[in-house]
Amino acid sequence: MIVPGFFIPLTLPAVKKILVVRFSSIGDIVLTTPVVRALANAGIEVHYLTKENFAGILAFNPHVNKVIAIREKVSEAKETLLRENYDFIVDLHHNLRSWQVKRLLGKPFASFPKLNFEKWLLVYARINLLPAKHIVDRYFDAVKTLGVINDGKGLDYFIPAADEISIQTLPPSHRNGFVAVTAGAKFNTKQFPTDKLIRIIKRQPLPVILLGGKTDQHRAREIEKECGDLVFDACGKFNLNQSASLIRQSAYVIAHDTGLMHIAAAFQKRLISAWGNTVPEFGMYPYQPGEGSKIIEYKNLYCRPCSKLGYNHCPQGHFRCMRDLDEGEFI
Repeated sequence: MIVPGFFIPLTLPAVKKILVVRFSSIGDIVLTTPVVRALANAGIEVHYLTKENFAGILAFNPHVNKVIAIREKVSEAKETLLRENYDFIVDLHHNLRSWQVKRLLGKPFASFPKLNFEKWLLVYARINLLPAKHIVDRYFDAVKTLGVINDGKGLDYFIPAADEISIQTLPPSHRNGFVAVTAGAKFNTKQFPTDKLIRIIKRQPLPVILLGGKTDQHRAREIEKECGDLVFDACGKFNLNQSASLIRQSAYVIAHDTGLMHIAAAFQKRLISAWGNTVPEFGMYPYQPGEGSKIIEYKNLYCRPCSKLGYNHCPQGHFRCMRDLDEGEFI
């Protein structure tokens, strides 16, 4: 969304240095990478402002010249941002913090259409006015006046050599092929109940590696105990780049609506994604995943979507959006 009365028409030769702003989270930042690549390929120096916890996602991206990270406040990076003298700001977060950045720098800028009201209508009134347009393409709306267009090459994720995981370090049972499965999600209503995930894992034709963070370890241990040698629990044992390396080397991926789902799409893996309280209509479904990928969801369930983010417990108590999904589809 171009801000009326403030945006100054620019041509690419006049734009030498751009600040891209997206503070969080894993998947959202990965989804900005086509814009970053397009800007870099247009000969523009690209700096990226994000939160410290997510800076590593961009640290090895060759299309980003500089990553600027904050813990919480924009003021932490004030001197650095002012010193860089940007020609243009591409706001891909469109929140209070990004507004503070634009106000601080006083440079021409553009934002993408966040569509919060349309999402609210879908969640609370079951009225769908959302465009049939992926958020990646909405991100490109913020640079179209520069003449920058989508090259159609999908998402990027770059793994440093030090974080590449050798297959030979895995258990012998997993060295001849495995399925990468995300163990959890930020919100419980975006992930399978543990018993459901166990049944899905037992149907797989290959051994499984469970991926997730330390918060998923208790759940992962329960799954590993039930499934035995079929499962290797990697939750909390690898950093994000190392988990991405395992995803890249997997036969295919089963994922909830999480950041790891988008990383799998970046590697164009065959991806089977499970959707609970959120819906693909929000525009954040897997972007150009591999051949044979599929989205599994309970369409037309009366209470879905119940949130654009998620809850710790199903508000209705039945959790049918996940419990009633066909386990045979996840192969």
